[in-house]
Amino acid sequence: MRPLLFLLQKEFRQIFRDRGFIGRLFIAPAIQLILLPMAANFTIKNVNIAIVDHDHSSVSAKLSNKILSSGYFKLAGYTDFKSKADALIENDKADIVLEFPQGFERNLIRDGNQKIAIQVNAINGVKASVGFGYLNGIILDYNNAIRLELIQPERVSQQPVIDVVSSFWYNPALTYYIFMIPGILVSLVTGVAGLSAAFNIVKEKEIGTIEQINVTPIKKYQFILGKLLPFVVMGIVVFTFSLLIAWIGYGIVSIGSLITLYIFLIVFMFAILGFGLLVSTYSETQQQANSLMVLFMMVFNMMSGLFTPFESMPKWAQIVGHLFPVSHFIEVMRMVVIKGSNLHDIRMQILYVFMIGVVLNTWAIINYKKTA
Repeated sequence: MRPLLFLLQKEFRQIFRDRGFIGRLFIAPAIQLILLPMAANFTIKNVNIAIVDHDHSSVSAKLSNKILSSGYFKLAGYTDFKSKADALIENDKADIVLEFPQGFERNLIRDGNQKIAIQVNAINGVKASVGFGYLNGIILDYNNAIRLELIQPERVSQQPVIDVVSSFWYNPALTYYIFMIPGILVSLVTGVAGLSAAFNIVKEKEIGTIEQINVTPIKKYQFILGKLLPFVVMGIVVFTFSLLIAWIGYGIVSIGSLITLYIFLIVFMFAILGFGLLVSTYSETQQQANSLMVLFMMVFNMMSGLFTPFESMPKWAQIVGHLFPVSHFIEVMRMVVIKGSNLHDIRMQILYVFMIGVVLNTWAIINYKKTA
């Protein structure tokens, strides 16, 4: 036990002598947690729309005003010529083209139905689908309103109508901050703790102190524990600091117990630090360790459900994503912070991450070649 204590004392002294320690621990997470939620905005607004009006009637004018006043669309052009609208969409100045045919109002009143043309620039598939959804909803709403105006009351069918009343649980205002910030917080803890752990053994190799440690009677598992435990403390500090920023900056307070979050955090740190130490045992220089960690961090972020719904991924991607501890931590953060889940609700995630941690740390211990 004494060799482990001496090693921990050495590690903490070495960490605090690092001039970039404060920056990695506080400044970088603060900047990222403030800026990233503003950039990762799932609320799509300012969809550029070009309107081609061949009718110039009161109905087309009212519908156009309703679309532009919704707050989701920005007028890119209003013209009589379809060619001009096509030029706007070809030059990426318009995302949607809405075309009213000639005689739109007359045919609508006379025949009771009419068609309008909608063209969508689908280069950006998400913006295209969401923008079309907004536009379709506005048109349907206006269609219901105009039916009540144009159709005589006695001719309106008295058939029963089903009314749908929506009730959004956990995030009633559909605020994307509440959904995104818990996931971004996990990414920050992963980056700070994982990268620091990956650099640790490599730094010992570069400065030559690894040879001095190798000739000591310290066991391999003690060496790995001595490298792991200081970064557990660092991860807890970063996590706590990030929770404070989320509370002060965005007003996000966990509905669930903070004790639940910290219990899972410790299990997660066991896994992600084991991965960082494993990377460091395979790397000879800090540049190699940095390249590997950046590569895996990109994979973690893209396949963990941070930016895209996990359920929308192909089945094989979901299976691979479940092998990453980051995926489970993001899920747990959203469950506890937004829904108020408890330890019983996240018991399977705890088991999965613990098992991943056992595999990674055992691998790191076996792969660390201690030569006396």
